[in-house]
Amino acid sequence: MDLFLSILKALHIISIIAWMAGLLYLPRLFVYHSDVEPGSLQSETFKVMERRLFLRIMNPAMFFSILFGLALIIWSESLDWYSSWIWIKVFCVGILIMVHVQFGIWQKAFEIDSNVHSARTYRIANEIPTMLMIIIVLMVIIKPF
Repeated sequence: MDLFLSILKALHIISIIAWMAGLLYLPRLFVYHSDVEPGSLQSETFKVMERRLFLRIMNPAMFFSILFGLALIIWSESLDWYSSWIWIKVFCVGILIMVHVQFGIWQKAFEIDSNVHSARTYRIANEIPTMLMIIIVLMVIIKPF
C-alpha cells in the first residue's frame, strides 16, 4: 500500500506541475496577445498557442490533478478531516479551478477576437495562481492548523 500511495502522490505532483505551468503561462500569453492587432499574424499565432496550451496541457493536467488528489483522499488512512489545513487546501484548489475556467473563457474570447480586457488585467490575473500555489504548498507541507 505504501508503494501505491507513493505512486499516487508522484502522479498527483506531476499533474500539478503541468497544470500550474499552464496557469502561470497562459495569462502571460494573454498579456502579449492583448497588445497586438486582432486578425494579425501575431494574433493568429497567439490563438494557436493559447488553444493548444489550454486544451492539450491545462485541461488534462487539471483533470489528472483532481483525479489523483481524490484517489489520495480515498486511499490515505492518515488524513485528518478535523484539521483546518485540509479545508484551506480544498478551498484554494476550488479557487484554482475557478481561475482555470476563467482563463478558458478568456481564451475563447481571444479566439473569436472579442477580448475586452487590458494587459494589466492579465498581469494581475497571473499572480492569483502563484498566491494560491504558495498557500496550498504551505498547508500540505507545514500543516499549521
